[in-house]
Amino acid sequence: MPSRPGLRLRFAPELRFLLAVRHRREDEVLVPHDDTFTLGHVVQSLGVPLTEVGELTAGGRTVRPSHRPRGEEAVSVSPVRRPQDPQSVPHGAPPSFVLDVHLGALARRLRLLGLDAAYRNDMSDQALVEQAGAEHRLLLTQDRGLLQRRALWLGAYVRGARPDAQLLDVLDRFAPPLAPWTRCMACNGPLTPVPKGEIAGQLPPGTRRTYRTFVRCRDCGRLYWRGAHSGRLEETVAAARAAVSDAARSTSRDTPRGGPAVP
Repeated sequence: MPSRPGLRLRFAPELRFLLAVRHRREDEVLVPHDDTFTLGHVVQSLGVPLTEVGELTAGGRTVRPSHRPRGEEAVSVSPVRRPQDPQSVPHGAPPSFVLDVHLGALARRLRLLGLDAAYRNDMSDQALVEQAGAEHRLLLTQDRGLLQRRALWLGAYVRGARPDAQLLDVLDRFAPPLAPWTRCMACNGPLTPVPKGEIAGQLPPGTRRTYRTFVRCRDCGRLYWRGAHSGRLEETVAAARAAVSDAARSTSRDTPRGGPAVP
């Protein structure tokens, strides 16, 4: 009995880490052909969410994820171009994010930079998808299954095992405008200056003697000042500014920003 024709998929090197271990070193992945499946289904079944895919080509022509490939068709899968247009609403507005329960440290770093980063450590996957859609937030996660949910408005896989590496990945991908020291790292609320005399009774004696400038979160009331711990935070801000500047220079050299594959 003759073997059924298969699809030959060639994944860009930037996407191979998402594949099953047995496929990561292969130049091409051969999968059985089934004309009832779309190309997007095939790609995601191999572990690569469509949020991470830029261009799909089949038989040498650009196709959508809804394309139903023919037997023995050669497919190329390219990553999303960086920096990516986050498709904010309204168009051109700074991106806003919602992060899954495993990315709390990243959320605090994004808030340090003035980025709108919603986070709670008790959110279910369904609640995250609903919040992303209702508030037009981009979902950041390392859960590939979550990114494959059909109801998800927009999402991105966060690369990196440590928070600082994750932060640089997000900045490289979206190159958002930064406004450091303007959001509460605890709750994401806006920070506003507050007179020292108004909050002197809430300050430790040493802080009251040493510091003059304070800001307060309008939502939770938390107080902030540039204390001894601010040196490492300043380093994080400086590294973030450099990363966004590098991404912006890349944009000026390349073609316009791309987005994930459209069904």
